This record gives sequence, C-alpha cells and structure tokens, in this order.
Amino acid sequence: MSLIQYYGTGKRKTSVARVFLRPGKGDVTLYVKKRPRPFNEYFALESQVHTIKQPLRLTETDNKFDVFIRVNGGGIEGQVEAVRLGIARALTEFNKELRPILKGAGLLTRDARIKERKKYGLLGARKAPQYHKR
Repeated sequence: MSLIQYYGTGKRKTSVARVFLRPGKGDVTLYVKKRPRPFNEYFALESQVHTIKQPLRLTETDNKFDVFIRVNGGGIEGQVEAVRLGIARALTEFNKELRPILKGAGLLTRDARIKERKKYGLLGARKAPQYHKR
C-alpha cells in the first residue's frame, strides 16, 4: 500500500518549512528542529494560526487533510509565513485547479526579502560611522 501525500516547501527569510498534506480529518503535526511540538503551543497567537490555515480555508480543504510540518531556522513569524507558502504549494500539487484561487490571494508568491549583509567599513549593512571634518 502506498502512502498518498502532497509535498510543498515554503521559505521566508531564513526559515524553511517542509509541509506534507495527507488525506485525513484536519490534524496538524509539527516538528521543530526534528522534535515534535504541540501546534497550538508553538504558534500560540490566533493571528499565527489564522495565517497558517489561510490557504486551507480559502480552498475549503481544512477538514480534508492532516498536515505534517517540519520547520527550521528563523523566527516564529518567518516560520509562520514559510508554513503558509508550503501549504499553498502542496495544495497546488494536490489539485492544479486551486492555483488561480491561491495565486489571486497572493499565497504562492515567495517573499524574497532577506537581511542585507554587513559591509566592511560600516557599522551595519548601511549605517556609517559619524562623519567629522577635522
């Protein structure tokens, strides 16, 4: 018997989320740095849970799949957005007809903004030491 699952990778800043959707009743299993964590404790804010489940709610598939999430790197908000992108990509793998709905909501767009590197001679990426004439 083969396991039916749909996979999507989401990235945001330095966070990487690997998301697997398997037919089920809507359970969410979360692994952070390869350790199982309770989903509602790790993503404690209601806004975070709302953001993560947005693609499922939009496509009306929230009770059709069990979601398995492996997330690494970054902060909580970066991880939230990485998971959202991963779920959206996995849904398009499940059904190509969901793509226009997710694309229209902007859920398939990878946010490419990352931290700019520090340059030599400067205090930060762009902040320069105070200028003095004499």
